[in-house]
Amino acid sequence: MIGEVTGIQRIRMLYLQLLYRCNFECLHCFHGERLKHADAFSAEEAIDLLTLMHDQYGTEAVTLLGGEPFVYKDLTQVVRYAKQELGLQVEICTNGYRIERRLTEIAPYLDLLRVSLEGIGATNDHIRKFGSYQGALSVLDLARELGIATGATMTVTARNFDEVLPLARTLQDFGARQLKLHCMRPVGNAVDHPELLVTEPAVYARLREQLKGAKLAIEVIVDEDLSEDGAPEVCAPVGGPREIERIEADPRGALTMSCKAVGKDSHAFWYDKLAGHIVHRPSATDELTLAVPDVVYARV
Repeated sequence: MIGEVTGIQRIRMLYLQLLYRCNFECLHCFHGERLKHADAFSAEEAIDLLTLMHDQYGTEAVTLLGGEPFVYKDLTQVVRYAKQELGLQVEICTNGYRIERRLTEIAPYLDLLRVSLEGIGATNDHIRKFGSYQGALSVLDLARELGIATGATMTVTARNFDEVLPLARTLQDFGARQLKLHCMRPVGNAVDHPELLVTEPAVYARLREQLKGAKLAIEVIVDEDLSEDGAPEVCAPVGGPREIERIEADPRGALTMSCKAVGKDSHAFWYDKLAGHIVHRPSATDELTLAVPDVVYARV
């Protein structure tokens, strides 16, 4: 269905939000009130969607998210199927809080563990949860012992942009390969915390200069919205793109192709869990009608 409507034939990665439920209530979480909702994929539904994406769109990688994916009871079953039966690259994005037992269990099937951190020590814990910083570092240590590659994500805010470099260096020391920097968007919980929004775009220019001069060993990937002028419009080829990097499925089955549309309920496509296929549900506010540009990432 996606190919018929858009011309897109290949989607490299599926971001699969297994559930909304989470053991954190981060101040900037784009899910907002949905963290209280019970929507979730069953193991069978998740496996069916993974298989559909692999077979119909050549999807070669999956990132499992939530909520918090490690509180999802069937995580091992989904991870094992994705790796053993479909041969996908399997990544999990987690808060890293008290996941040691389950991480050890799924280690043979996991290609990358990415922890979410929002700064050093108390800065991170204020946004996420008390004790979460040390917990995440402990998990990075365990992952290294288990032979799992690691990375991290950080949402740049008005409270933590001075800690990007210190965090990158700390992650280096723990053997992490990559730090991915996101732009905070005013959706979900972030709407209630405007103090976290960066209101001076010049901050991003300074941050980029600092990163260029830091000579870090860790790879830093930067959301292009983290720039003084904002991200450039992405120009699709005539007739639309034939391939996109990612599509995101939320726990209801709603699909989003543009990062900028996440959290805004602008879904043009849905995965019908009962029927086991993707359907097109156009509206005046969906991401196709509004032509929402995608986020561009660049390596510093």
